[in-house]
Amino acid sequence: MNKRKQIHIVVLAFTWTCLMAVAADEPFDGLNTNLGNLYRISPAQTRSISAENFSGAKGQGGMAKTWDNPPARELGQGWKVSPRITIKAGQTFTLADIGGPGCVQQIWMTTSDDWRMLILRFYWDDEADPSVEVPMGDFFASGWARFDHCPLFGSLAVCVNPRAAFTCYWQMPFRKHCRITVENLRPDQDLGLFYQINYTLTEVPRDAAYFHAQFRRENPVKTKGLYTILDGVKGQGQYVGTYLAWGVHNSGWWGEGEIKFFLDGDKDFPTICGTGTEDYFCGSFGFEVPGPDGRARYAEYSTPYAGMPQVIRPDGLYDSQQRFSLYRWHIADPIRFGQDLKVTIQDLGWQSGGRYMKLQDDIASVAFWYQTEPHQKFPPLPGRDELELH
Repeated sequence: MNKRKQIHIVVLAFTWTCLMAVAADEPFDGLNTNLGNLYRISPAQTRSISAENFSGAKGQGGMAKTWDNPPARELGQGWKVSPRITIKAGQTFTLADIGGPGCVQQIWMTTSDDWRMLILRFYWDDEADPSVEVPMGDFFASGWARFDHCPLFGSLAVCVNPRAAFTCYWQMPFRKHCRITVENLRPDQDLGLFYQINYTLTEVPRDAAYFHAQFRRENPVKTKGLYTILDGVKGQGQYVGTYLAWGVHNSGWWGEGEIKFFLDGDKDFPTICGTGTEDYFCGSFGFEVPGPDGRARYAEYSTPYAGMPQVIRPDGLYDSQQRFSLYRWHIADPIRFGQDLKVTIQDLGWQSGGRYMKLQDDIASVAFWYQTEPHQKFPPLPGRDELELH
């Protein structure tokens, strides 16, 4: 090795060491917290919005004087005077209005009312069209659940705890502004909501993309055998999760269909193609296990990245259809795209002679992804009648 090359290598090594030292001296932004960095001090400021502090402002929690909670009528200010909100029939309530930069880190909500009729919308940096538009229950992977029958599950991104307590841990960075609203689609009924939105005010990395979630439903599936989970995405980003509320209209096995991810100009054939519905949700062989009587049955399950926490079985009366709640989070394996993205899943079962059969089931979905802004405007949300659970 000649002397000039040796000097060049030494200079590169020195430069790299200096860069690492500078990086180590930069303040920790408080994002991406885990057991490995909880010890680190950060200039980030923790804030929280709820019915007890609508603005999230420092030192402004628990100040309500007008009691909305009868048990507080004697104790007064500071004693759980305003624990929840009431969303008037047909009205929209602003849950959060936050100046940036910052990042939403955790959201908790609960209500005993109709979750399909409460629509969550998130707006980043003063955009006109929402980046998130999803019914409350579906956003928390509980599309079929009801207050009197709400299965519990734990995953890294979403948890449902006793009783019908919804929590999500998706990180949602914003640079200028964050606005979160909830709309009550009921035309003649006020709905109550308890909620807490925990966030941090901090600098956001230059390469941070924006969180998006889109709901769709077709009952029955319009194109026989084919359901579109997401289409029309333009920009750069990564797909991070799928939730499906699947209602079966036929007898027999319904999950032979393949999920397909069309990336960056793919036309007739995708770059990523699954091998079956249960395979995509990290199950196999029809989700079947032997029951106590020795007969095969569906097995509910919940894991950090995938699960089927709810199976509604026919009861011989009004619950006449099989229904399934399924989630798959691409946290360890995000699907990255540079220009555009489309996601579909086949609705595929069996017919006589060992042949596949295209189905037309009841499928609702939520697609979760991050991307650069601006994003394409979402398709219109289904109307109130199309949202109802049947």
